[in-house]
Amino acid sequence: MDDVLVEEDDDCPELIPIERKSNTAADQIPVTIITGYLGSGKTTLLNYILTEQHNKRIAVILNEFGEGSALEKSLSVSQAGELYEEWLELRNGCLCCSVKDNGLKAIENLMQKKGKFDYILLETTGLADPGTVASMFWVDAELGSDIYLDGIVTVIDAKYGMQHLTEEKPDGLINEAARQIALADLAIINKIDLVEQEELRELRDTVRSINGLVRILETQKSRVDLSSVLDLHSFDSKSGASLQEKLHQMQTTQPHLDKSILTVTFEVPGSVSEECLNLYIQNILWEKTVKNKAGVLMKIIRLKGIVSIEDKPQQMILQGVHELYDLEETPQIWDDPEPRINRLVFIGKNLDKSILKDLFISTVLNQQSSD
Repeated sequence: MDDVLVEEDDDCPELIPIERKSNTAADQIPVTIITGYLGSGKTTLLNYILTEQHNKRIAVILNEFGEGSALEKSLSVSQAGELYEEWLELRNGCLCCSVKDNGLKAIENLMQKKGKFDYILLETTGLADPGTVASMFWVDAELGSDIYLDGIVTVIDAKYGMQHLTEEKPDGLINEAARQIALADLAIINKIDLVEQEELRELRDTVRSINGLVRILETQKSRVDLSSVLDLHSFDSKSGASLQEKLHQMQTTQPHLDKSILTVTFEVPGSVSEECLNLYIQNILWEKTVKNKAGVLMKIIRLKGIVSIEDKPQQMILQGVHELYDLEETPQIWDDPEPRINRLVFIGKNLDKSILKDLFISTVLNQQSSD
């Protein structure tokens, strides 16, 4: 189900720009969201991280359902390899269902224990939309000074991954497994010892066709290098340099499955006005009226880009998840001999590269030149 943050019948609310506080990342606690289907190896990954020697004190919010009461959720805190448990009560039972109530309350409770840990891992349920969960940490003004969203990690079962991705959904709904991959900064294909190389190659190609930006790791029993999972900085300006390099090499993907999600990328030279860029992004993410050549509405799940804003020497990083988006300065400066090029990547369903690019040119470039 597509999550809409504003009621469709209401006017779009007036948005207040996020006032970013001067706290450095060292003052804040990173949050990594770990998602994936039940049985993919999420809990095994969490247990591995908790028991591995990494000199981090990590808090883990587990969000799986047992046979008994779903009111209590375990918070495990790992310090020097020793585990102890406390209990947090999430009255809704599912972190994703009431994002602004129980979810934020749980994190606020965690922040009261600040000093006992320096990293939060949040495990979602198998069918959860990680984009909904991510929005709660990414742009929430109340929590913004204490935590920051570090990245989204999706664990994929090598043996049953293709089965999950090919599961038919009613018209208009996006396959949950494909959505989790579309939103991921890191995809961990787990249990590779249970499949033949050809099956693994097909799954890898499918993951790459859905999300052309995602980094893929392959493993057994969820054992990965922790430096590849933690401190990704996927949602802040620190990712600007690596993103620019990745965008420069990226190509638009081809759908590997019928009606699947794909990645579209394009680049347009020149500098743009921030106002016109906002109009373009809001038209695509909010108005939801942009259609492909077949007349089908495009559905944007994730958006990333490096753009050149007029009168700004810094490269700007553009990020979007569902209806939310943010534009932030990076430490990278445009060099004088270097041509300023806007590079954008869209991940979603029913996407059409030429239409998205033409709309960018007409909205952002043509409109500003006529002003």
